[in-house]
Amino acid sequence: MKKILYLECNSGISGDMTVGALLDLGADKEVLVKTLESLKLSGYHLHFGRTKKCGLDAYDFDVHLETDAVHNHSHEHEHSHEHSHGHTHEHRNIADIYEIIDRLEASERVKAMARQMFDIVAEAEAKAHGIPLNEVHFHEVGAIDSIIDIISTAVCVDNLGVDKIIVSPLAEGSGSIRCQHGVIPVPVPATVNIASAHGLKLRMTDNDGEMVTPTGAAIAAALKTDDELPSSCRILKTGMGAGKKEFKQANVLRAMILTEEETSAGDEMWVLESNIDDSTGEALGLAMESLLDAGAADVWYTPIFMKKNRPAYMLSVICKKNQIDFMEEILFIQTTTIGIRRYAVERTVLSREKRTVMTQWGEAEVKVCQYKDREFCYPEYESVKNLCKKSGLDYQTVYRILQKEG
Repeated sequence: MKKILYLECNSGISGDMTVGALLDLGADKEVLVKTLESLKLSGYHLHFGRTKKCGLDAYDFDVHLETDAVHNHSHEHEHSHEHSHGHTHEHRNIADIYEIIDRLEASERVKAMARQMFDIVAEAEAKAHGIPLNEVHFHEVGAIDSIIDIISTAVCVDNLGVDKIIVSPLAEGSGSIRCQHGVIPVPVPATVNIASAHGLKLRMTDNDGEMVTPTGAAIAAALKTDDELPSSCRILKTGMGAGKKEFKQANVLRAMILTEEETSAGDEMWVLESNIDDSTGEALGLAMESLLDAGAADVWYTPIFMKKNRPAYMLSVICKKNQIDFMEEILFIQTTTIGIRRYAVERTVLSREKRTVMTQWGEAEVKVCQYKDREFCYPEYESVKNLCKKSGLDYQTVYRILQKEG
């Protein structure tokens, strides 16, 4: 049973919306508070509550800066383009952010997620302003409230223990907003840069104003592991994180915990094929090794005849959808092909497990597969070969011994 986190961004995404949705899903509030205390940052306090958005009950998470007598909850201040609050934040560079993250009493996975989100924002801001990465000074992104939003997201995601994260297209508004540099269009340049660099899909709406903040876009880019929901799944829990703006639709980020049944049938894979008549045998051998090392499910060559009766090989690869780009890169680099076909296939795969068996000549690995009420044992080739050398027995004899022991 795989546990999937699905972020439905039909009203955009921001840092506080994400944290609220994850807490509403069941992320441990006490773990979050304790982890944030390890940062030893002052000047803020957290707000945990509930609110109504278009009549829907949603979790309201907010970071109240103690320098603000009145917090207007705009949260457009999550990035460097907006200073509507009137309060002044300390500017920090990426090294300062790393130093804060390193103080966390949390797993390395949490720290890595937080660093990745800030890296994504820094790269986008560097491109937007035409400056080197190390010269990016975070304005509002480096402020306490957004540091808390990003780190809280990493803590809550880790706490939920999901296997996959799927992010829907991000609904975005239109028009413009005023920032320290003047009036700029929506989506703002940093958000556009993040969406472009990380393959995020934006769905433009007629709402006036910003719905996707750079912080929200960075969260989506860093967390997303898959693009599409499984064809069938079961909803275990739903959470709603409230935004701070008012649109014609509910300004909420809806998050769901789903489960996908692992099944032997209907397992979708992709086949990549290329006809090659001008690569050496050595090059083709390296290509196969590289593809298998990269995680291809299988690779094989089929002898064929191409135009002008040239003897050639058709290289075939089976891989998952999210591996296609990487596999094609290997094919273009390691072979002389200039074109690759691809198509989806379904396969039926037996459930399997690896077991270690002990013999008088040492340990050996076997693969045990189940089909209905039957069980099949297949000794691994390398184990059979090693035991043949140690025992002096022939391959078939050793194979049968391991089958019996497995």
